[in-house]
Order: sequence, then C-alpha cells, then structure tokens
Amino acid sequence: MLTADSVLADTFPEGDEFADRLFDLARAGDTGRLVGYVDAGAPVNLSNERGDTLLMLAAYHGHPETVRALAARGADPERANDRGQRPLAGAVFKREAGVVRALLDAGADPRAGSPSAAETARMFGDTEFLAWFDEVAPPPA
Repeated sequence: MLTADSVLADTFPEGDEFADRLFDLARAGDTGRLVGYVDAGAPVNLSNERGDTLLMLAAYHGHPETVRALAARGADPERANDRGQRPLAGAVFKREAGVVRALLDAGADPRAGSPSAAETARMFGDTEFLAWFDEVAPPPA
C-alpha cells in the first residue's frame, strides 16, 4: 500500500507536509494543482493514515472533475479505506450525483464493498442512483 510515510518521505524533502498538501488539494477540488503534482510523480493512489486516497477525498468532498482527472491518471475507484469504505458508497451517502457518475464512468462497481453503493442507495431510497447502477452492472439473477 502506498502511504505518505512510505513513499513521499523518500521522494520529496518535505515528506508528510507535502502529502498533507496533496490531501488538502483533493478535499478542495483543486484539480489543476493536484494533477500537476501527480503528473510530476506523486503517487496517484497515495493514501493517508486512515487509508483514504486522493480519489476518495475528492469524491467525498463532491469534486467530480478531480475524480475524473485522478481516474484518468490511474487512480483506483475500487480502493477501500481502512474502514472498508469505497469512494462510490461515500458519494452515494453524500448524494453527490456528479461524483457518482464520474466513479461509474471510471469503472467503480456499485455492488462491491460493505455496505456497497447499491445497498447505500437502497437504504436512502435513492431510485435514480439505483437505476444508474442497473445500467452499468445489472443485479444478479
């Protein structure tokens, strides 16, 4: 697993402080600056001490453009954090339609994880998301 401690401390002189800036850029949806760092060599699947990746933070904070840009650079839309939460289920919980669509376009599986995005949508009675999920991944027969 790529973590701030294991990768950035050896790669960048600022180490953890630099990683914290990347996480803040993801939370803020500062796509241009964040992908500039990723394009320059920062790990696209970098995670913090809780296992939240840059993509997870961008998704949870409602930034579909940042999610798309990270996914285009290889960020894993299926990567769960240390609590087993996945970006898609978090976006459903926050009712972030643009982020949900961006994650589905990136290949996120609405039925993966526990609770899955589909289970989360059912819990909240979100029929629009459930319809989207059926389009990309029909439920098992």
